[in-house]
Amino acid sequence: MGRNYLIAGNWKMNSGSGKTAPFFNELAKIIGDVPGQVEMLICPPFVSLNEAANAAKAIPGMHIGAQNLHFENDGAYTGEISAVMLKDAGCSHVIIGHSERREYFGEAEQVIGKKIAKALENGLTPVVCVGEVLDQRKSGDHFTVVETQTRGALAGFGDAEIAKIVIAYEPVWAIGTGETASPDQAQEMHAFIRKVLTEITGKEVASGIRILYGGSMKPDNAAELLAQTDVDGGLIGGASLKPDSYAAIVQAATKLI
Repeated sequence: MGRNYLIAGNWKMNSGSGKTAPFFNELAKIIGDVPGQVEMLICPPFVSLNEAANAAKAIPGMHIGAQNLHFENDGAYTGEISAVMLKDAGCSHVIIGHSERREYFGEAEQVIGKKIAKALENGLTPVVCVGEVLDQRKSGDHFTVVETQTRGALAGFGDAEIAKIVIAYEPVWAIGTGETASPDQAQEMHAFIRKVLTEITGKEVASGIRILYGGSMKPDNAAELLAQTDVDGGLIGGASLKPDSYAAIVQAATKLI
């Protein structure tokens, strides 16, 4: 059976609306034909979602996602944005529980679970992030940390719901540091996450869940990382801000189909 990849770009707090349409226009010129087994996703800042959704229509297989959402549909939550609003803006996906949300905004598994539920309720695909920091890796606690995060995020969901979720493994020590987990390290953790998912949902569901690698994937290491058995794509930061580097990662996946 062939591979099915998701190449997701997380722009974080970069590239406002003035840079959004030019990105997609340039990408459309260079991306070429992308087979259906390689889905593309760009998650720009909230202010650029409408523009991105319109510009992305020129690229078959391209989806637009948000970087966060609130767990209520509406209400007195100043500065927040709801799943309903994201759908209206043209989103199909949403990143939940990113390491930066956990670290800087104190998001814990209970909140992450509520956000996943709201995303699913509104037809958004959650991209749920798990991963360890450097101290946890060095102390040998990385498997325990990732298992706790995974089980905590998915607690209370049935198999049919979990089957709709994407997991992104973030070795936090490799984000924005120039460090990258080796392909063997990435595969080891992805296989472990697959094992945990199998214990939660059974082999059939777990085998169909995409697990993305989210630790400084770039054009020069993408092919080797994506070739690993349990690496089903990437959650890409800096390399997704430029059309040529994002396209190169997509093309690396295409060659592995």
